[in-house]
Amino acid sequence: MQRKLAAIMAADIVDYSRLMAEDESSTYAELRTVFDHLIDPTVARHGGTTFKTMGDGFLAMFPSVNEAVDAALAIQQGFDDGPFKLRIGINLGDVIEDNGDVYGDGVNVAARLEAMAEPGQIFVSGAVVMAAERSRGDLFARLGRRRAKNIPELLEVYRVRRADSPRSIWQQVPHVLRCSAARWSYGVAAIALILIGTQISPLPLAAMVSGIPTALSLDQTRRDPRPSIAVMPFATMSGSGDQPYFADGLTEDVTTALARNPELQVIARDSTYAVRGQETDVRKLAAKLGVDYVVEGSARREGDQLRVSAQLIDVGTGAHLWSRSFDKKVADVFAVQSELTTEIVAQLAPYIGRSEAAAAALRPTDNLQAYDLVLQARNRYRHGATDHNAILDARGLYQRALEMDPAYAAARAGLALTYIGEVAQRPGGQAAAPELDLGLSEARQAVRLDPNLGFGYQVISFGLALQADYSGGLQAAQRAVELNPNDPDSMMALAKAQVRFGEYSDAVANAERARRLHPMAPEYYAYVHGQALYADGRREEAATVISECLVRAPRDANCLLIQAALQGGSGELEKAQATMASLVEAHPAFSLEAERAYRRFGDKPLMEEFLQDLARAKAPETA
Repeated sequence: MQRKLAAIMAADIVDYSRLMAEDESSTYAELRTVFDHLIDPTVARHGGTTFKTMGDGFLAMFPSVNEAVDAALAIQQGFDDGPFKLRIGINLGDVIEDNGDVYGDGVNVAARLEAMAEPGQIFVSGAVVMAAERSRGDLFARLGRRRAKNIPELLEVYRVRRADSPRSIWQQVPHVLRCSAARWSYGVAAIALILIGTQISPLPLAAMVSGIPTALSLDQTRRDPRPSIAVMPFATMSGSGDQPYFADGLTEDVTTALARNPELQVIARDSTYAVRGQETDVRKLAAKLGVDYVVEGSARREGDQLRVSAQLIDVGTGAHLWSRSFDKKVADVFAVQSELTTEIVAQLAPYIGRSEAAAAALRPTDNLQAYDLVLQARNRYRHGATDHNAILDARGLYQRALEMDPAYAAARAGLALTYIGEVAQRPGGQAAAPELDLGLSEARQAVRLDPNLGFGYQVISFGLALQADYSGGLQAAQRAVELNPNDPDSMMALAKAQVRFGEYSDAVANAERARRLHPMAPEYYAYVHGQALYADGRREEAATVISECLVRAPRDANCLLIQAALQGGSGELEKAQATMASLVEAHPAFSLEAERAYRRFGDKPLMEEFLQDLARAKAPETA
């Protein structure tokens, strides 16, 4: 019996039992061929040993993680052209070797990673990534912490990027045919454009959403196994009715606290607000949002008295899993939020760690007046809004909050966003703007005050991108998503950073995930999604996404820009020039000069291709 550290590969053939039932002799013969001519030689070539076969799967041990990963990539490449699909998991861990067999947690974790993987994918543990050569850092895409059966700790899971993996026929089918209600709406958008031409009146988002059939809801195709939850807007019960922002702020803070838990999927606040008042049946609301659970509640604030009521509903059964009322002083609002989130998470994820529960209880400030001012500032201005007066109003509110509590990290990050957001609206010359330096300084101070403030890193990513520091912007965006894996704004910030840095397929995946978390997202989300698809070379899909954006907002400058580039690149010059005319009318400051300064696609070769596509559309050289 020998104990040692080893890289373990666990692999399993998908649907093997079904294939055997359909044609036993042929399936078995093909399986033996795969083992004899692909799997066994590849494992041996990379210094590995197959120590167990299970009919439709195998376990192998390698002396290093680099050899194990290389072998996995070679095996999957071989499977791309064969009759079977394979899942692979790799772990580095302590194992016991005894009489030709291998045991231990190192083997168990590899098997759990294999079970998590999709057909054709390779999942590895954090230990594998840490032990791999530093030059291989770009090979791994972090998926976050995952719960695995019979393993007490959450696993850090990564996917191995396969640059040579062919897109399957299924992947090439337009998104409208192969995914959720959001993509069903892309098809509606394209059809609508054909039927009604260019004379389109903007449709209210809520009206469009109400027409999506329940049978095509997001939940129908959601593959993420984590429980999904939506916190519906807390009703304002105050007699005066003049402080709805307080209930809105409570809704947002409870949503944010829940979203910090990586074991849950939490729908964005703005999506829940988009469907507010549309249905009295909570099951229909949940179907539109694609969730398993709904939180409903109300808040009444009279003077220094606060009454909050909340209930957690299982959408599938209609059962009320939990309900609670709180009668507190306004000064106890953070205690109320902490108790709400802790009890809800306890119902949905009983394995939540103590550290995460403790994190939900942190008080962002001891000054309730400062907190109230931050709620008002958030209500006045959000990232992406173009109202300059709103930016200035929010800035004044954040500054007053910081006068009351200079260590209030969220207020400092909000203040930073007003400076950086103002610079982003200017045509060209952003990198040298003093407000940009001021905004980045405030954002960095925010994360020094609170290293776990995901929003602070999101703002830093935004500012660094404007300074053309694309690597730094990407790192900051990744950190924001790590800290708050359910925040769609952070996910979109990461997608934009990845587009600038050249990680196009990952940008598409993150943009799609953000839209799942925010099914009622504003047009900005469709623009980033379409931009990522354009960058990844998936131009037809990009056109479908952008068409959906322009049905809802025909004068959206960002979506008009990508449409002009798509049409120019495909040779539809008359359409491209018409789109460009609409873009210049909607955004008179637009020019190729400004686009060169903005560097929408960073310093990658795609940036020049993009400018050429716009030139074909007769884009003006200067404003």
